[in-house]
Amino acid sequence: MTQIAPSAESRPSIAAATGVGAVHLAVTDRDRALTFYRNVLGLELMDDGALPRLGTAGRELVVLHPGAREPVEQGVTGLYHLAIVVPDRLAFARFVKRMVEIRYPNSPTDHTMTKADYLWDPDGNGIEVYAETPEDGTWFMNDDEFAARDSAGRLRSGRDPINLRELFSVLEPDDDVFGPLPPGSKMGHVHLHVRDVDEAVEFYSGLIGFDLMGMSRRIGVGFVSAGGYHHHLGLNIWAGRGASPAAPDVAGLRRFTIELPAAGDLDEVVRWLGKAGIAMADSGEGGVVVTDASGNPALLTTANEGGRV
Repeated sequence: MTQIAPSAESRPSIAAATGVGAVHLAVTDRDRALTFYRNVLGLELMDDGALPRLGTAGRELVVLHPGAREPVEQGVTGLYHLAIVVPDRLAFARFVKRMVEIRYPNSPTDHTMTKADYLWDPDGNGIEVYAETPEDGTWFMNDDEFAARDSAGRLRSGRDPINLRELFSVLEPDDDVFGPLPPGSKMGHVHLHVRDVDEAVEFYSGLIGFDLMGMSRRIGVGFVSAGGYHHHLGLNIWAGRGASPAAPDVAGLRRFTIELPAAGDLDEVVRWLGKAGIAMADSGEGGVVVTDASGNPALLTTANEGGRV
């Protein structure tokens, strides 16, 4: 278990240009997973080695670890979903239209300030694909609720179904909805199951340095980010308060990536983690790996290393 040592020194915010990068996932069947991530999700195969690497326009987004014994285990910490943000509403409409055309189970959801679609890979790894739509409104969170307010000032749930007729109105008859995700698509955020929200916020905000953007103990979720983004990490206890990590040989999260803009920014985070007595391991490919108290491993690296662009 990660123990966080108290510090009288106030932790500055992490570098504003920090983001999240590739997510490593264990899967049971290599060929089935590759079919899904290429033909359904729309990623391109970048490296067909022992750990297949997929992405778009040279940006690595998902790394597969084949050979898991069983699909994703329920009621454990780990990945809730990885979230790929596409460049605009048109790219999002093309993606959702593809889901409709191939009849893949999905849940298009209107968060007002984003439009999102949720689905799962064949092993149960959660995935979100979304577009930023701040022109439609914003969302807010306090300890009582998560809600949204649209551009006309009307209160919304932030979880309404998307109006597909309106969404698809941006498509042209000859739009290719079966092509890969377009250049500019990237990992927008990662949402984790944790055993305790306060503990997770203290780790990712108090130590690593993300800013707390919203938190509700009643709902059991917190959001942290860099540079004022709505969230780079979501942290929830929806798998159960005090949940344990999954068995090591089942499908699910192997690690996610936090990308800092420069080596000096990475060194600053490592310094703070060292002062708190947090164990760190050399990743062997640039950066260090740390594991939160819920058993979720994160690679801390710089953008050029983590993004492989």
